[in-house]
Amino acid sequence: MARKAKGLGPRHHKILKFLETTLQEQGLPPTIREIGDNTQISSTSVVNYYLEQLEAEGYIERRSGVSRGIILLKNAAGKLIEDFGRAVDNAVQTVLIPLLGNIVAGEPMPVPASDFSYYDPESGIDIARSLLPAHEAEDQLYALRVHGDSMIDAMINDGDIVVMKKTNQAKNGEMVAIWLNDRDETTLKYFYRENGHVRLQPANPTMDAIIIEDPRIVEVQGKVVLVIRQLSEN
Repeated sequence: MARKAKGLGPRHHKILKFLETTLQEQGLPPTIREIGDNTQISSTSVVNYYLEQLEAEGYIERRSGVSRGIILLKNAAGKLIEDFGRAVDNAVQTVLIPLLGNIVAGEPMPVPASDFSYYDPESGIDIARSLLPAHEAEDQLYALRVHGDSMIDAMINDGDIVVMKKTNQAKNGEMVAIWLNDRDETTLKYFYRENGHVRLQPANPTMDAIIIEDPRIVEVQGKVVLVIRQLSEN
């Protein structure tokens, strides 16, 4: 009978087995939440606790800032993994983009208290790194869920998700998230600065542009770098 590895308990073994199975079947490590669901651990912080112990014992490596960034070095029996232990390096790398809230693609609407400020680490969007702009700093990206249809001609529909780059500057013609600070409202529009005012242009021929006479109330919160379409059930 093989001797139980020092310091490893039943849950450690269950996590290692799940890591090995997932890598064999999918070619990618599981997420923290998937590990918790498989091992009946409801708290992600407890999953992290076990993963930290496995890393300290030399069974795994963890790559910070990379979604699914777990590298399996040894299985539960202590055998070195060579064939797929570093699958995360060879597979499509993904990044976790925080989903910060909602943005209205229509008439500007008041900002709920959670929007643009609150991030639940368990709420995010996994995106293939190859889809994002080259050399873009991942910590400068965030995602918003779109409500409304003012940008439908830009292929952005109600329920879609836009990935934004944090910036407070915009060039004419860029699609940006705008905060109107005099009324605490947000909207997603094309930005134009012209003739001393700001024009917020929808991409919907049935809607009129929004003209802001005082540019000082217009604050750019970010510009769109990627649109994630939500497939219709119909």
